[in-house]
Amino acid sequence: MTNRAIPIFKTGEATVFASQDQGTDAMPEVVLGAVNGPVGTAFATLMGQTEGHTRLFAIRACNQQVKPATLMVPKVTMKSGKYISLFFGVVQSAVADAVLDSVIEGIIPKEWVNDICLIVNVWLDPSCAAQDNPDKKDLYRTNYEATKLAIKRALNDEPSIEELIANRHKIHHEMYDPVTGKSKWE
Repeated sequence: MTNRAIPIFKTGEATVFASQDQGTDAMPEVVLGAVNGPVGTAFATLMGQTEGHTRLFAIRACNQQVKPATLMVPKVTMKSGKYISLFFGVVQSAVADAVLDSVIEGIIPKEWVNDICLIVNVWLDPSCAAQDNPDKKDLYRTNYEATKLAIKRALNDEPSIEELIANRHKIHHEMYDPVTGKSKWE
C-alpha cells in the first residue's frame, strides 16, 4: 500500500535516440492524473477521432488493455498504411509494456491503476515508416525506454526548477541553438 496521494495533474517527457540515427527516436510527452480530475476529462474528450490523428488505447495484445488506462495520441499525421502499422503495432506495444512495467516496478503504485489515467503524445518519425525495412526492435526499445522515463519524471517532478535554472545557459534545444541561430537541419 502506498502513502502517496493520487496526483491531480503531472507531466513528464523524455527523449531516447535511435541506435544509429535511423529515424527510430522516441520523444513521448506524458500527462497523468486522477480519472475524476482534469486529466480524466481530457482523456474522455480526446476519445473522439480526427482524420490522420487516430487516438488509441495502449494495449499489450487483443483483450489486454493496459492499466492504468493509457491513451496514445500521435504527434504526426498518419498518412500511410506502413506508418499506421508501426504505430498500432511496435509503438503501441512499447508504450503498453512501459506502462505495465512502471506498475510492476512500483513507479506507478499498483493501488492507483483504476484511479489514474495517462495520455501519451507519441512521436513516430515519418522517415522511419518511409524505410523499406525499419529497425522495429530499436523502435520498440526507444519508445519503451522513453515512455517509462517520462512516467518516472512526471511522478518525481523532474526536472526540478533548480536543475532548470542551473542549466538555463548551459543546455540548449538539440534542434536549435539560440546562440548561433542554427537548427539541426542547417
